[in-house]
Order: sequence, then C-alpha cells, then structure tokens
Amino acid sequence: MKPVVFVVLVLIASTVHWAAGATAERPSLAVTTLDGQPFDLAAQRGKWVIVNFWATWCTPCIKEMPELSAFVSSRKDVAAIGLAWEDTEREEVLAFAKKHPVSYPLAQIDYDHMPADFETPRGLPTTYLIAPDGRVAKKFVGPITVDDLSKAIGAAAAK
Repeated sequence: MKPVVFVVLVLIASTVHWAAGATAERPSLAVTTLDGQPFDLAAQRGKWVIVNFWATWCTPCIKEMPELSAFVSSRKDVAAIGLAWEDTEREEVLAFAKKHPVSYPLAQIDYDHMPADFETPRGLPTTYLIAPDGRVAKKFVGPITVDDLSKAIGAAAAK
C-alpha cells in the first residue's frame, strides 16, 4: 500500500472513531460500584444513560456532580454511572464519595485499563450520553449542565 493511501485511510478511520465518541456503536460497560453493586450498561436499555468520567482532583468534575445528580433524580427516563478515572487508592475515592454524595452510582476504574468500548478521556470530565437503544447519542468533553443534557436528549430523540 502506498504511504499516501495509508495516511488517508488512517485519517478517515480516526475521524469516524472521533465522531462516534466511543469504540463501539453500542458500547458495553460492566463495573462494580463503590458500594459493591454491579452496574451493567446493557441492563439500562430503555433509558438515557449518562456515563461520566471524572476524578477527585478535577475541579470542573466536582462542580458538575450536584447538577448531574439533580438531573438524574428529576427524570425517571435517565440513569447515570460516574467512573472515577484516576490512579488513586480506593479509600481516597470512597472518602471523596462520602463527602460529595450523588444520586447515581460511582465506580472506580483502572487508570491503565479503560473499559474496552470507551476511548481514553482526553480531558476531564468526559461524558457520554447513551440513548435508550444503547447507542452513543453524544459525547461531551468538559463540564456539562442540565441544559446541555436536555438539549442533547431532545436533539437525539427528534432524529
């Protein structure tokens, strides 16, 4: 294969991957939450699901957590999972969760082993909005608001 053709194919593949926001059309995610409960993204089908990558040291993450929590609590058609993506001892993440409670489950994921169907975050917070059919509806990099989520749900539902 000629180098130019290879570069063009790599650029096309990268663009498709970036636009999708995840490495799978319908990503899978099965984790154990901080309170020892299983969370399976597939079991949430029929709901909008917020998959939020955050860290205890991330100021914008901490700032958006109460708003995400209120949004999830206010809607029966929305679920969420917060994924602590950092190289921190479990006890520190548990202490953080106790100090900053939210209405949705939190889990700690291995910093070196991202869930297979999600890209390594390029910044925190990184949030995926998963549609009721399990597809990625929108990916956000940076802090989000209730308005951002409401608009994304409205736009995706209108398609």
